[in-house]
Amino acid sequence: MTRRTIVIGAVLSCIGLPPALVLLDAASLYSMNRTNGTIISSGQKREYILYVPKSYVRGRPTPLVISMHAAMSWPSFQMAVSRWNKAADEHGFIVVYPAGEGGGPKTWFMRGSRTPSRMPDVVFISDLIDKLEASYDIDPARIYANGLSNGGGMAFALSCTLSNRIAAIGAVAAAQSLPWNWCPDSRPVPMIAFHGTADRFTPYNGAKVWLAPEPFPNVPEWVANWARRNRCGPHPIESAAASDVTRLEYTDCADDAAVMLYTIKGGGHTWPGGEPLPEWLLGPTSRSIDATSQMWAFFRQHPLKRSWPTPARGRFPFAF
Repeated sequence: MTRRTIVIGAVLSCIGLPPALVLLDAASLYSMNRTNGTIISSGQKREYILYVPKSYVRGRPTPLVISMHAAMSWPSFQMAVSRWNKAADEHGFIVVYPAGEGGGPKTWFMRGSRTPSRMPDVVFISDLIDKLEASYDIDPARIYANGLSNGGGMAFALSCTLSNRIAAIGAVAAAQSLPWNWCPDSRPVPMIAFHGTADRFTPYNGAKVWLAPEPFPNVPEWVANWARRNRCGPHPIESAAASDVTRLEYTDCADDAAVMLYTIKGGGHTWPGGEPLPEWLLGPTSRSIDATSQMWAFFRQHPLKRSWPTPARGRFPFAF
């Protein structure tokens, strides 16, 4: 079972095509949904894939990257598409791929409680951090979260609920289903985003699409809102990152919490520089920029600031 088969099979099954069309048997489906760790959170068994590089040394504080899959997907899909394991080997950090909710393909649900910090998926991520901190020497100032599509939307939710624990956020083709007034946390959180102009599932200019109940926001406006949250300077710096990639960077932000948007001209609902996805369905995967390496470079520059109160482990800093 190759990584590419896992990726293509996951995409096709996620949009409702019978597994037989992609020659997937029960063993293949099991491989797509494989995990190597479980935890009980909010009374439910939750799953994840943990990757610890061979360079890990007990007693040395090590960064943790949390990478979340798209809707109707699996942790193994996110691991294959993003190639975070390769970056972990090169730079010496631990990466975990948590699973959303669902009996088959998984989804992140930003609901379930009137209190945002008590949403089951938020509590799960907090519990998962607790477990990993108990088992490994995790650097508490270098815990980062990122995600693809629905996983990118979940990363936004974490920035509003776990900003006392997560130092910076990354979002790729993010499906932002929550309005800004939902976010109860005004703490500045560094953020880096990647979005293609030809994304049909989460349109760059914002629109209502068939797979979501509410319209997705205009991406540059959504990023500008994040910059306002971080109290950045009003004039972002625009530059060319590649012939078909534009970088928009907001600087002079509170707590040095920079905000950055990479716009990929003609890019699809894909992970730039990652495992190519079916272009007929999701659009082109850019080879001009590597979202994972750029994200890690951004994360390294933004450890958690201690200028805000830091509560005890597992506690949330704001009463919502």
